[in-house]
Amino acid sequence: MDKNSNKYIILYATVMVVIVATLLACAALGLQKRQYENELNEKKQAILASLSASTENYDEFIEAYVVDGKGERVEGEDVFALLNDLPGAYAAGKYPVFEARDGRMVLPVTGRGLWGPIWGYVALEKDMATLAGIIMAHKGETPGLGAEIATPKYQARFVGKSIFEGDDFVSVTLRKGGAKDPAHEVDAISGGTKTSDGVTAMLRNSLGNYLPLLEAKRSAAAAEEVFEPVREESNDVNEGNNE
Repeated sequence: MDKNSNKYIILYATVMVVIVATLLACAALGLQKRQYENELNEKKQAILASLSASTENYDEFIEAYVVDGKGERVEGEDVFALLNDLPGAYAAGKYPVFEARDGRMVLPVTGRGLWGPIWGYVALEKDMATLAGIIMAHKGETPGLGAEIATPKYQARFVGKSIFEGDDFVSVTLRKGGAKDPAHEVDAISGGTKTSDGVTAMLRNSLGNYLPLLEAKRSAAAAEEVFEPVREESNDVNEGNNE
């Protein structure tokens, strides 16, 4: 065959395209498992980081499960698969939960900033109201402005804030011009109003999905606190009677 002919050039190009495509497909399949493991580990480390527990072993320290809109557990769900499409999971009424061995809890959150998706993990203390930490990330917020939500310095401002005022869910608000309510507000990002508004909406909407679960746990904790002294007193009386 004439190597200078159009037929040869087309045939040669076609064969090369097929060979390269095959090699790329094989490489992608070969790296798929490693890529999944890396993404899974990244999520686990972010969950631990929200609790300031990076030195803990995730599998030993965290129990992952899913609840429905009533706060009841849903069996047979892949928690991390739901994280890959958290808006879709929320729309389907499936809410991932990560509960730490020490009683704290991490809830994933998702929303939209100025230029695209924003997401993160909110860690709550055992009272299910106080923020123990938060990790946030974004797809394309403006560097030096909205992108500040992903910096440890800014995220540290959320620690100690409360998402409840009494029994009322109030979430946490990013306020332009400076926080006026130190218990429930954080200074908005200077020059990043749209991103700040997005974070406010993300926290309110996402955490709102977990209210039945949070309220149930808060009620259980309050009941335990009320009745614990009674149990101790009863034990003392029983011991005295036994003597």
